[in-house]
Amino acid sequence: MIHQIWPSGDAGPLTPDQLEELYRYPDDRTRLVVNFVSSADGAVTVHGTAAGLGTPPDREVLDLGTDLADVVLVGAGTAIAEGFTGVKPDERAARRRARSGLREVAVTAVVTASGRSLPVDAPVLTDTLVPTIVFTCGSAPADVREGWSAAGAEVVCLGDGEVDLRAVVAELARRGLHRINCMGGPTLFGSLAEAGLVDELRLTLAPFLVSGQAGRIAHGVGMDPARLELVSAITGDDTLLMRYRVRDPSST
Repeated sequence: MIHQIWPSGDAGPLTPDQLEELYRYPDDRTRLVVNFVSSADGAVTVHGTAAGLGTPPDREVLDLGTDLADVVLVGAGTAIAEGFTGVKPDERAARRRARSGLREVAVTAVVTASGRSLPVDAPVLTDTLVPTIVFTCGSAPADVREGWSAAGAEVVCLGDGEVDLRAVVAELARRGLHRINCMGGPTLFGSLAEAGLVDELRLTLAPFLVSGQAGRIAHGVGMDPARLELVSAITGDDTLLMRYRVRDPSST
């Protein structure tokens, strides 16, 4: 059972409809949401993947994020490490999408600059219901880009030596893909944050101690701290799931 503890306090377990409403994307503008799970001591992976940190409430919220999104955005390294395929809605997801007036299947979009981390036979390119969009740049070898296209992906070059993430978000919006659900990884998150493109962070604090050398949720060159505003907090199975809105710097 999942209980809401902020802002309304614990008024009993949330119903599926209440949870869906809590995690619904606004309809009036493009919104980029980033999802991450972290152990209580800050690790984002166990044995190289995030799967070992998952709990039933975390998986429920992750599913909601995808079920209610127009597009799932992911870095190539994370897509490979976590075994991503294209989105394949089950019956519950299909009902959610129909209620929200969404297309039947969310698009998957992969970001890679060099192309080295995205093999042409990757399941995220080949095991899909709708073509995956690969956002890359001029530094990716032409033969690699041709291989992605041959595998069924739509390849979009935005930038020269690195992918222009502002242009990525603009291109998704141009296609009507306004509800953007980013699944990481840390490098993509860091770059999106530094570019001021993240609207919301959905952070799960998983009830584990990991230690070791696992990384943090964001990597990059660094930025002035962005102020976050807590939107909601829910809990279940000893897991704390928080939604933070990224404040507009002009409002702080």
